[in-house]
Formats: sequence, C-alpha cells, structure tokens
Amino acid sequence: MIATITDREFARVSRFIHETAGIHLSAAKRGLVCGRLARRLQHFRCTSFSQYLVLLEGDAAGDEAQTAINLLTTNETFFFRESRHFEMLRRFAALWRERREPLNVWSAACSTGEEPYSIAMVLDHALGPNRWDVLGTDISTRVLAHARRGHYTEERARQIPPALLRQYCRKGIGDYAGTLLVERSLRERVRFAQVNLNARLPDIDMFDCIFLRNVMIYFDIETRRKVVERVCAQLRPGGMLCVGHSESLHQVNDDLVQVAPSVYRKP
Repeated sequence: MIATITDREFARVSRFIHETAGIHLSAAKRGLVCGRLARRLQHFRCTSFSQYLVLLEGDAAGDEAQTAINLLTTNETFFFRESRHFEMLRRFAALWRERREPLNVWSAACSTGEEPYSIAMVLDHALGPNRWDVLGTDISTRVLAHARRGHYTEERARQIPPALLRQYCRKGIGDYAGTLLVERSLRERVRFAQVNLNARLPDIDMFDCIFLRNVMIYFDIETRRKVVERVCAQLRPGGMLCVGHSESLHQVNDDLVQVAPSVYRKP
C-alpha cells in the first residue's frame, strides 16, 4: 500500500528537489511523488513520508539523495526530436569545414542519450571522424547509464534519417529484435558526465554549440536565469544555443541574440 503524503510532506519534497535540482513541483505532481518514492519508503521500512524525509534531508549530498533525484526527474526524449535544430547544426557544421579545430557541442540535459547521439550522427556525417566532440550531461545517474549503453527501442528511432540510421545503428535480432544499438565507433566518441545545472558547474570545456532543450520548463524564472547564465559562460563568442521549441529566453537573458525560433547566438 502506497503511503499518502501530507501537504507539509509534499512541501518538503518540493523544497528538496528545488534546492538540489532546480525543479519546480506543482501540486499536480503529488501522485507522481507518491508513486515514484513508494519503493524507497518500503526499502527503509518507513511508514510515512516524514520518516523517509528525515533520511533524505540528512543525506543531502549522498547516495539516497541521488536516488531520489533519479526517481523524481522526468526523462522523455527520442532521436532527432525537434528536427529543425539538427538541420541548423548541419549547416553550422558545413561552415566549420575550413577550420582546424574540432566543433565542440554540449547536450546539457541529455537524458538517456538520444540527443547527443543525434548530434554526433550529424557532425560525423558532415565533418568526418576526429573533427568534432560531443559531451552529454544530466543530473540523473540512472539515465546516464542508459545513455552509455546506447541501446534503444526502434520506436525511439523513428525520426532518424534513413541514411544515418543505416550508417550509425545496428538492428537487433533474436532476443534483441525491436531494438537498435548505436554503432560502437560513435558511442566511443560521445562523452557522458553527471552535471547539475542548478549548481556551480564542474571544469568542463568551452563549446561552439549548446543544446539546452526541454529542461527550463521544469524551472521557475529565477532558476532559469541562473542556469542560462552558467551554461552560456561555457559558450564561445559566436556560438549557438538551442532551447526547446516551447521555451524562450524572454525575461531570462538579454545578452544572446535570437537568430531563429528557439536558436540564439552569443555575440
């Protein structure tokens, strides 16, 4: 039986996930919180959320905090989602061919890895090997483990262009029918790391293009400002920032120049 959560307990869970991950939980998420944390209460034999919260709040930087973050973050994505950004990236890469240095791209909330692998397919096809670097980061260790495996259902690959699908994916057979595996040479070129966008960023590279898509919708306006400020500090002058099609930098950042819907350039 799933324990019920009181208003006060839900407020404490909301405060925890906001302070650690920047995510705003509306009252409509009460059922989600109960469902996703129920097994943790059972694991610790807690009879109420208050008992579990004592453990959670006392372990703010430990394994249980990370487990709760993994459970409470939403990770819904697929290959070549919002395809216009990948066409923009292809054109951006075409202009890069005359340069010596690799084109460096960051997928800043990469979930289970479909986005950084989509980026890598575009760059490898446009520039060839060793002319690009891709970093995928997320706050959830669970989705990063999935991303590193590079193994997906065919349903998530419906929007991969056929030529790229043939070149960079291997179709499963037998017990793995209905799935695909990202080709090893591509998997080995994409780096993954845990990064919390709501905290001081670790020592990562400077980037020519950053995908910060479909994550700001979970933040309040002040958190959005701080996250965009941190992320854009890693963007080189002339670099491009892509946000989700339903997102905007209106009242969030005045430094970047909008060059297309949901696409911005750093002067």
